[in-house]
Amino acid sequence: MEDYKVKDLGLAEEGRIQLDWAEMHMPVLVRLRESRRGEEPLKGVKVSAVLHVTKETGVLMRTLKAWGAEVYLAASNPLSTQDSVAAALVEEGVHVYAWRGMSTEEYFQAIRRVAEARPDLVIDDGGDLHVLLNRELKDIAKGVIGGAEETTTGVIRLKALEREGELLYPVIAVNNAMTKFMFDNRYGTGQSTVDGILRATNILLAGKVAVVAGYGWVGRGIALRLRGMGARVIVTEVDPIRALEAVMDGFDVMPMIEAARVGDIFVTATGNRDVIRKEHMEAMKDGAILANSGHFNVEININDLESLAESKRVIRGSVTEYRLKDGRRLYLLAEGRLVNLVAAEGHPSEVMDMSFSNQALALLYLLENRGKLEPRVYEVPRSQDEQVARLKLESMGIRIDELTDEQRRYLSQA
Repeated sequence: MEDYKVKDLGLAEEGRIQLDWAEMHMPVLVRLRESRRGEEPLKGVKVSAVLHVTKETGVLMRTLKAWGAEVYLAASNPLSTQDSVAAALVEEGVHVYAWRGMSTEEYFQAIRRVAEARPDLVIDDGGDLHVLLNRELKDIAKGVIGGAEETTTGVIRLKALEREGELLYPVIAVNNAMTKFMFDNRYGTGQSTVDGILRATNILLAGKVAVVAGYGWVGRGIALRLRGMGARVIVTEVDPIRALEAVMDGFDVMPMIEAARVGDIFVTATGNRDVIRKEHMEAMKDGAILANSGHFNVEININDLESLAESKRVIRGSVTEYRLKDGRRLYLLAEGRLVNLVAAEGHPSEVMDMSFSNQALALLYLLENRGKLEPRVYEVPRSQDEQVARLKLESMGIRIDELTDEQRRYLSQA
């Protein structure tokens, strides 16, 4: 196996500067790293990871290396890699197989490479690595101590593997940690999605009608930030409880076919496919902008868009104009992939600080409980969630109250 494959090692110095910048804003993960550095708790352990190769991921890779691990890293999106960071990580001893602009074939080849490294522990973002190991590389999967998963989409796929009896090792659903989904999914994706749309288009959001498909934690964050920028926000949903919550939060709620007629900007955040499809595109007005913030590029049906168009052209770095046969123009951002990572830089370091602290602690938990866990999907231990939150508060200079002994006794009797 090649030791690495990146775009240009000459970018390493730039990447180191970006990693140092991220570390300044990730105090929890850095503190955890330094607290265990001398122990090297992952010494002799091989970790394979499929993550967005960004400066924040780089700080996690540095932490795993400092703890003694041998690390293999592939990208979880063909267009999200920061090439300078990939180069810097190679020079710091990480086996990186990622570059911006990978073809679909190259993307899956890279994931196969890190899987075939025969890891002891695995980290995934979206589930492609877990699915490959548990469905195709079962002999390798049987040697895996355990894994962690970063995303809602990935957790859904893992629970499907568990139901089907195909999951061969325990996995911690890091996505489900409260210090992950309540902050990363809501505040991180909310801000970075708007950032991606603005970097791609430089449009004014104030006064626009923005349609957000999905009102999970990601959709909540996007809707909140778009409203904060002055957009008039419509939410579409299939879950009646979430739809009711959106109404109570002050948003208009309607079916996508109705929203399609009035929306200026559409953002999908459901984790499902074909959320925006032919009948919706046929109803949209000239100049509508389509963006996706779900993990995979299946939420906007690009085949339908291609079939409706008589021509297309790239008019900005992350903007493709589709001219329909009736003269209307629809604009697809970031090829339908994650707009916050393709057109911008992904989540701010401050929220990834908590997400990746959970990832690092999850690996230690799996190692400490080797042989004790069944091959199923586990929640992050509450004590770990609280540890990350307390460290984050401390890093922000914020103190909170503690229960008195009398209060603890009172609550234990309730």
